[in-house]
Amino acid sequence: MYKGKASDFQLERESEYGSPEQNAAVKEIVDAVKREGDEALLRYTAAFDKVILRPEQLRVTDEEIQGAYAKVEPEFLDALRQAAANITAFHEKQKRGTWIDVAPDGTMLGMVLRPLKRVGLYVPGGKAAYPSSVLMNVLPAKVAGVPEIVLVTPPATGGREGIDPYILVAAAEAGVTEMYRVGGAQAVAALAYGTASIPAVDKICGPGNIYVALAKRAVYGAVDIDSIAGPSEIVVLADDSADPRFIAADMLSQAEHDEMASAVLVTPSQALADAVAAELERQVATLPRVEIARRSLEQYGAILVVDSLDEGLDVVNKLAPEHLEVMTEDPLDLLGRIETAGAIFLGPYSSEPVGDYFAGPNHILPTNGTARFSSPLNVDDFLKKSSLIRYSKNALFRDAAGIATLARHEGLEAHARAVEIRLEGRE
Repeated sequence: MYKGKASDFQLERESEYGSPEQNAAVKEIVDAVKREGDEALLRYTAAFDKVILRPEQLRVTDEEIQGAYAKVEPEFLDALRQAAANITAFHEKQKRGTWIDVAPDGTMLGMVLRPLKRVGLYVPGGKAAYPSSVLMNVLPAKVAGVPEIVLVTPPATGGREGIDPYILVAAAEAGVTEMYRVGGAQAVAALAYGTASIPAVDKICGPGNIYVALAKRAVYGAVDIDSIAGPSEIVVLADDSADPRFIAADMLSQAEHDEMASAVLVTPSQALADAVAAELERQVATLPRVEIARRSLEQYGAILVVDSLDEGLDVVNKLAPEHLEVMTEDPLDLLGRIETAGAIFLGPYSSEPVGDYFAGPNHILPTNGTARFSSPLNVDDFLKKSSLIRYSKNALFRDAAGIATLARHEGLEAHARAVEIRLEGRE
């Protein structure tokens, strides 16, 4: 872990573009599914997941989904439903509709908003299952009005046979309309191009391993995608009023994700920096995922001492973190100067996991500094917009000369004539 002056620290984590071999493998898989459909899909499922399926077995049945409910604890279902209600309520506030502005001369200008028709969600089946991510991906799409939401996930979760029942229950509660037992690059290709068993979608969301990420990159353009997400990250901006136990616990909540996760403290207090360092060492030793968390802290963790909170804000805005916690005496006083962060958590009781699971804002956030120009997943991500133009006769006569002037300046004579032909014989 780096400890020292902020001016000497630079967080460098390369975006995963994959090795040449990985890119070649993904291209082969995507091309095969595009060309052969279900045949390639089932072949790769047998090769990579060691599961033999027939086309009619790809879709998860209603009986399986109902059976999953018997395998989850009532307290999990209660918590899931409360989280879903909070997430839905938050995203409902993001809704906006079609608007039309009518001018006195009869000209109508506006924007027509429509939901995407069909969205695909990839749910990984690797080291762990994440029902919370199912809610975060699906519920904004539901609020936007998307009628068809498709989930794909590997036919085995965490090396165990079958799809994790918690994933199936979360998908059912969120409103997924179709679920398929297929994963990897081949599932992404199926969503993008369609097969006999899995109709194509308009957009693909959700995280996955490097092969899934490369496949999403490969099919972008045929469909939309959410993003190519990087490792998780947290920055805590704190002063002497903060509790070092809270800070260390929150930093570790990110470090336990994976070895490339980043946890950074920025503080003007050397005493707090030393106390947090001691707490990290004490708390990490008791974590079940201690090796992952230690490696994350060693490689990408940092405690940065700054001269003032003003300098700390400059550091935060430069890092543009996915998660930013502000644990200062008056965090609201600093809010207006925070320019780049995916999600901002104010005060000692706004722990990052509160946002991950329950509060309502989306936990699918920009990573690797992309909070400089991008936003959390939201309702607008599932809407398409069409501009509306209805010019009146009087408005065209009024503006025709200006339109023609601009068109001819760009060397587009036909554009100019298309307007001027409407002026012939005018009264």
